[in-house]
Amino acid sequence: MAQMAEEMEVLEEQICPVCSQKGLTLMDYQKDIPYFGKTYFFSMDCNKCGYHKADIENDEDKEPCKYTLEITSEADMKIRVAKSSNATIKIPFVGDIESGPSSNGYVTNVEGILNRMQKQVENIRDNSDDEEERKKAKNLAKKITKILWGQEKAKLILEDPTGNSAIISDKAKKEKLKK
Repeated sequence: MAQMAEEMEVLEEQICPVCSQKGLTLMDYQKDIPYFGKTYFFSMDCNKCGYHKADIENDEDKEPCKYTLEITSEADMKIRVAKSSNATIKIPFVGDIESGPSSNGYVTNVEGILNRMQKQVENIRDNSDDEEERKKAKNLAKKITKILWGQEKAKLILEDPTGNSAIISDKAKKEKLKK
């Protein structure tokens, strides 16, 4: 099990880069994650405008990496995933979580990744003006639920050009990311 934060620094009432008000809390801490090593966590949260940004970074320089995990059972939902803001997650025939300026880094598990995708799909299903788009989202939400319940198999692919991400399981296949 991972240790509690070894060192934590919190700065409150900083100037927010979005709303320019003194409501930003900056936090950084480090944690030793088994099989991944010493990891730094950074976050910014503004209590004035709701701005949020988070990232993770490994203490050691890592090679660009690609992890592939075959999700075959409900037990696979517990597999730990460390995703940096530079990483892209792909689940073929389901969806992607792209990297980019608004992307966050986090540590979660396979279930957490699927739940994030489920929320996005349900938002489209419930709010799209396009009937066809709503129908596709409804079917995709059902598919994600079946994967979550271990009733349908899927493949999770994590690609990180910085190497600051990992799928922490013997089931995951790691290879060098090809550019």
